[in-house]
Amino acid sequence: MELNILDIKGKETGKKVSLDDTVFGIEPNDHAIYLDVKQYLANKRQGTHKSKGRSEVAGSTRKLGRQKGSGGARPGDIKSPIRVGGGRIFGPVPRDYSFKLNKKVKQLARKSALSYKAKDNAITVLSELNFEAPKTKDFVAMMKNLQVADKKTLFVLSNGNKNVYLSARNLTKVKVLTISELSTYSIVGANNIVFTEESVAAIEQTFKA
Repeated sequence: MELNILDIKGKETGKKVSLDDTVFGIEPNDHAIYLDVKQYLANKRQGTHKSKGRSEVAGSTRKLGRQKGSGGARPGDIKSPIRVGGGRIFGPVPRDYSFKLNKKVKQLARKSALSYKAKDNAITVLSELNFEAPKTKDFVAMMKNLQVADKKTLFVLSNGNKNVYLSARNLTKVKVLTISELSTYSIVGANNIVFTEESVAAIEQTFKA
């Protein structure tokens, strides 16, 4: 698949880039995408939820009724789960939600997500992306030139760029990531992905390894 390389003004530079079919043109595996997104969201969970059981609730341990003569079973203490203010039965306790996912499955998921974007013509390639100083106004103007101003857009850089990051930081529909930070969740969540020519070559080299 060949794409025209654009500049930040949205004009063609006359050069083209050929997207590697082993990264951007595979048969997508939906289950791999599901597993990788599930792991990403699971790893973000704090797992600090907690409720008190009957042994942790403050209260007296004395029996509430006499042993004989009531005609029924003797009531337990005031901390019983069936009483108001008592402990909770099988309540949530702190736990770790993270789970292991094989590296090859994660790589397949990322390539599958990128292949979906390529199939939907939702990938743009820039010759380079840099600003002399952090300016959100210039970043917004560039997005209008690229016709992605009203869409959730992911910008993928080969290396960190402070001016680009600061220029996009206050834009709610924009996310700037480096290749090392790229996840299946971020790819799936974007309507459009903007690569630089350098980041395309880097991501193909990374995912082929």
